[in-house]
Amino acid sequence: MLTLLLFLAILVAAVADWVAVAKGWKKIEYIAKPITMVFLFGCLALVGGFSTTPLMFFGLGIFFSLAGDIFLMISYASFSDRWFLPGLAAFLLAHVAYIIGLNLPLGEPSLLWAIGIGVILAMTAARLLRRILAGVREKGLPRLVFPVVAYGTVITLMLLSAILTIYRVDWKTSASGLVSVGAILFYTSDIILAWNKFVRPIRNGRVMNIVAYHLGQIALIIGALVQFGK
Repeated sequence: MLTLLLFLAILVAAVADWVAVAKGWKKIEYIAKPITMVFLFGCLALVGGFSTTPLMFFGLGIFFSLAGDIFLMISYASFSDRWFLPGLAAFLLAHVAYIIGLNLPLGEPSLLWAIGIGVILAMTAARLLRRILAGVREKGLPRLVFPVVAYGTVITLMLLSAILTIYRVDWKTSASGLVSVGAILFYTSDIILAWNKFVRPIRNGRVMNIVAYHLGQIALIIGALVQFGK
């Protein structure tokens, strides 16, 4: 019962944040966005209890994501890029934690699938990064080039790690499906954010970004709990 209530709290907080972003209700957004991740962390702790090493890393992923949320909210509130880099660094660490969580214990996916999917993702990421980096340079922000490349590389590795769980015999089908969908949504949310910030504004881009972000995080954590929970 407590788990169900906590899950409902996650959804209510997330939807409140989506509405706040759509309506421009900044005060509600600044409360609802971090509280969604706090509730998600609580759900992971309550259901999984950090009983396995992978769940500990998923917990770290939520923690760093929460830090990234706070830094980016400060950046938006102050209309300054000063806090963008700390936010980017926090999310990079979140993806590193998710990569470790998704690969513990080490599995043995088909080498053919790993290479094939890896090449497709690398080509896709390269094309997206090329356009985003052009926007970064056009805005006179050369100091962000390396951090953006590093972040793009790490999140692509996170997406690859999630998708490859589908081809691992040690992963449950439902769990691998959830983490794969979650990683795709998380990846999509970051593309929207970067495109909106550096390339050109997307209509309702911030709303699409936050919806994809929250649904991606929720799917990743639920998938981890299905796979590694008690």
